[in-house]
Amino acid sequence: MAEKQIHEQSLEELYAEAHEHTINVGDVKIHAKRMGGKFRNLKWASNFLWLIFFIGPYLRLGDRQAVLLDIPNRQFHIFNLTLLPQDLWMLSFLLLFFAILLAVVTALAGRVWCGFFCFQTVWTDVFTWIEDKLEGTPAKRRKLEKSPLNAAKIIVRAKKYALWFLIAFLTGISFTAWFTDAYDLWVDLFTLNASSTVYITVSMFIVGTIFLAGILREQTCFWLCPYARIQAVMIDDTSIVPSYDVSRGEKRGRLLKGKPASEDQGDCVDCNQCVAVCPTGVDIRGGQQEGCIMCGLCIDACDAVMEKINKPAGLIKYASWDGIMGKEELPLLKRPRVWVYGAILLISILGVVLGLSGMESLELKVLHARQPLFVIQSDGTIQNRYTMKVLNKMNEDIRVTISADDGDGDLKGMIVLGAEKEIVATHGTVTAVTIFVKVPRKNLTEKSQPITFHVEGKDSAGELYQSNRESIFIGPKR
Repeated sequence: MAEKQIHEQSLEELYAEAHEHTINVGDVKIHAKRMGGKFRNLKWASNFLWLIFFIGPYLRLGDRQAVLLDIPNRQFHIFNLTLLPQDLWMLSFLLLFFAILLAVVTALAGRVWCGFFCFQTVWTDVFTWIEDKLEGTPAKRRKLEKSPLNAAKIIVRAKKYALWFLIAFLTGISFTAWFTDAYDLWVDLFTLNASSTVYITVSMFIVGTIFLAGILREQTCFWLCPYARIQAVMIDDTSIVPSYDVSRGEKRGRLLKGKPASEDQGDCVDCNQCVAVCPTGVDIRGGQQEGCIMCGLCIDACDAVMEKINKPAGLIKYASWDGIMGKEELPLLKRPRVWVYGAILLISILGVVLGLSGMESLELKVLHARQPLFVIQSDGTIQNRYTMKVLNKMNEDIRVTISADDGDGDLKGMIVLGAEKEIVATHGTVTAVTIFVKVPRKNLTEKSQPITFHVEGKDSAGELYQSNRESIFIGPKR
């Protein structure tokens, strides 16, 4: 049932099927013709990148999942790195980086994200591939749609929907597995011990995947995706996108067997194959349109036809409109938007790098009591109260000790109360402890003097972790 390749068909056969492929105006389902080619191969290769989505949750690191977004416990484990809510400011920089990266790619090469990497495009491509294998060529699929319900139709449709359901089910499971232990998830699902949230999430993905990728498919790109609407402001005449060479292709006309082409006829033989293979039913010869996801499949189809009629390839190609029109193209580094986007990309990635480089597995935060700022004891010493907040980002509880010093030795006779014993810093959370610092009044030289607190502890492997935090010791006016 595989689609016959264009280079295997005669020109008469291509013309015979050309009337079946019309421009998408939203009134009929698009059944795109499938054929091989370099862009089809590139599209399949990019599709396989999504295997990370399916196999990622099953990677292990020690006794836990390597990547686990543990929302209930407010911990994001990414291999040896554990992020807590206090670290999520870095997520803003990361999201900014990818948002600007998407804008950069679009400005330079159009909607290649949509054509090769978008989950909607990838899942739709897989779903329509299954449909093609089971139901046959576009002509056969259209005929099957219009045919009355019978046993043969029920069987082939049941096979198709069963495979769609399986993919949608695995999609829902894989998404959920990023947020809970993947192996425990499977056990809980089939022993009916999973939470209602899990069942609802998986069910929503099953319904959503089948509806969006299997039923709506290209209509999702046309009517639901906001990116299709905003792409026009990102693409200009210098963007490298699939383009039809008007000067070479026009005036288009069909080649008739045994008759030479007219002198004013261009290379486009009006075979309609560029429309036939387009997953959104766009005619690239009409210029850039919001439905074009720039997957390059029209280039594969056109090159195959050009080869058949002994014409050079490239009637449809990745090129800028300025290049197509013969204008001088502005060098990449002289385009202002490239520098603006590049600067934002650099700032965002530097923010993430600096944040990660400054992260500590054990962090200490010191809060000085405000009411009262200090207390004068009966023995003449000045006492300050502090709340120590120890943040343990490791995957195990550790025992830590807290100490303090005055750096230059200005706080002579300093005594620390409440830190005599080790405390247990619970993993993945903040452990708070209150301590008091006393200094003889006669040893205070200033109203406010610096003091440094230290926390340190060892994990089960004996590795030492420590963190320091500066604060102040406050006393009465001299």
